[in-house]
Amino acid sequence: MPAERKQGTGHDDGRADDERPDGPGAQDPGTEDELTVRDPVSAPDAEGRPRRTTRRFPLFTRDTARPEGGGRAASRDAPAPARQWPVLTVVALVGIGLLVTALDVFRWGTVLIGVALLLGAALRWVVPDVGMLAVRSRFTDIATYGVLGLCICLLSLMAQPNPVLQIPFLKDTLHFTVSQ
Repeated sequence: MPAERKQGTGHDDGRADDERPDGPGAQDPGTEDELTVRDPVSAPDAEGRPRRTTRRFPLFTRDTARPEGGGRAASRDAPAPARQWPVLTVVALVGIGLLVTALDVFRWGTVLIGVALLLGAALRWVVPDVGMLAVRSRFTDIATYGVLGLCICLLSLMAQPNPVLQIPFLKDTLHFTVSQ
């Protein structure tokens, strides 16, 4: 918060702070402990000085807060791949799933992609610092990874021809909606 000098700090010339030759922010030596706070402020900036709050959005975003759990998954001493092992594990499994799908094993390649997303949800839930796997809040990440992974797995198991998973009411629902 911008701090200002209290009234009556020993200026005997009768001028206000804005009229003084040394400017509005200048302080006499020895009055540093007599600061009062007048305006609301936000968090400190990069140099540690408090910033004035405003209701306007900034023209340029200077920084963003990391999501919860968005720290490194390993210490700074570890090499870069080791620091981001959770996201690299998920990406590697998705890559293997895409490769299996490209080799004409569609069903099991897409199941592997869904399992990779479910693993990402489990890692986000269990591991406190998951590095770049943390994109949003913990709840949103778990819900997004989990729902997408489950949907991909179920849809790939129900794909034609010869589905591995058959849900009986879906055929009746489709028949009812098309015939009406």
